[in-house]
Amino acid sequence: MKKLSPRRRLERNWILYDVGNSAFTLLISAIMPIYFTDYLAANAGIISTTAGSYWGFATAIVTLCVAVLSPIFGTMSDFSGYKRPIFFFFAIAGVLGCAALGIPMPWLVFLVVFILTKIFYSASLVFYDSMLVDVTTHERADDVSSKGYAWGYIGSCIPFIISIVIVQFTPLNIAVSMPIALAINALWWFGFTIPLMKSYRQTHFVPRTPHAVRDNFKRLFSVFSKKSDVQNKKGIILFLIAFFLYIDGVYTIIDMATSFGTALGFDSTNLLLALLLTQVIAFPSAIVFGKLTGKVRNDVLILVCIVAYTGIGLFAVFMTEVWQFWTLATAVGLFQGGVQALSRSYFAKIIPADQSGCLFGILDIFGKGAAFLGTLLVSVVTQATDSVNLGAIPIVCLFAAGIAVFVVAARVNRPYLAKQAADDAAAAANAPLADPAAEDGAEGEAAAAEDTPAADGDSASD
Repeated sequence: MKKLSPRRRLERNWILYDVGNSAFTLLISAIMPIYFTDYLAANAGIISTTAGSYWGFATAIVTLCVAVLSPIFGTMSDFSGYKRPIFFFFAIAGVLGCAALGIPMPWLVFLVVFILTKIFYSASLVFYDSMLVDVTTHERADDVSSKGYAWGYIGSCIPFIISIVIVQFTPLNIAVSMPIALAINALWWFGFTIPLMKSYRQTHFVPRTPHAVRDNFKRLFSVFSKKSDVQNKKGIILFLIAFFLYIDGVYTIIDMATSFGTALGFDSTNLLLALLLTQVIAFPSAIVFGKLTGKVRNDVLILVCIVAYTGIGLFAVFMTEVWQFWTLATAVGLFQGGVQALSRSYFAKIIPADQSGCLFGILDIFGKGAAFLGTLLVSVVTQATDSVNLGAIPIVCLFAAGIAVFVVAARVNRPYLAKQAADDAAAAANAPLADPAAEDGAEGEAAAAEDTPAADGDSASD
């Protein structure tokens, strides 16, 4: 068996974290809303539509909190040696929160614990995404990002299937089966976090300063000011606006899918199996999208995904039958991984690598802000009209606006991306051929640079 180079091992370990945390993503998207609506809320005398709205409001609170916290901690993580410990703190806090959700508690306390756990989980993803500039090259970013989502989708099916069997097909009471399922998912998440923690080193960073906290806020608030030296500022801002608009529908569909189907009266088994189908379809689809970037521009593929999602949103407006939910799940599986993975790698390419933590934190404001708006609109419109179908209309409009802004953003970013590609090609042509031992030495130097204040200088390059 061919031995992986240090760079490929680091890429693999980065991908594995997607495998671990995606188990929690699938659990909270599929099983936990049913557990909350049909068990905790029902036992408290709360009807399903109201319980679904409470779940939507809790999700909206999470996205609002993460949108505020992510850029602050993200900017801090750009200082040398900070990104790994901050990431590890949020990841482990999320794992512990996942396990804690299995402790018997009233529905309101459960929602509070859920909110905290998802905040930790979501924050860990901000730093995880920003690590992409350190673990791979611009040339491989699309492929590595796509494999992260792809293997996350298929890997998460293992604890998910085990959880379904325990919750749905055993004689255990749900008060016993859910804690077991949550513990399994927490252990799965923790196990796939360890390889990245052991191998990751921050190679792009801002030098540490004596007043890190003060300078952190100064950098954050000045990043898009007129005096800011951020490269490609216009292209970044335009993409952030487009991302805010189109990712709204993506996140809202992920967060509200099961609750949406339950409110329409669909059988819980059909809902869970349809969502499992989404994961299975998303695995090869995400990989295909990553490979296609070798022949088709990344921005063109993102645009294809947004247009497809617009159609998915329109379809949801008229959905009333179980077979339609299966069709919707299939369509989502085809494009969900592509739009998320390619948006992540596209953003990594259009930003300065040494400010990835700050800028991915700002990206999270736009992403979580959109999710906050989307889930809030769905909940408000559903309650106002007493129709979950009509709740899909506002996000369809946001998809359409996202298409218009993204077309402009892509046009502005193309010259910058072309320059980056030319610089990478020139660097590769002038660089000596590297062997695995040399790469190991380079990574050792990066680790030393991260851990010693004396090495806090200019950021390293790939």
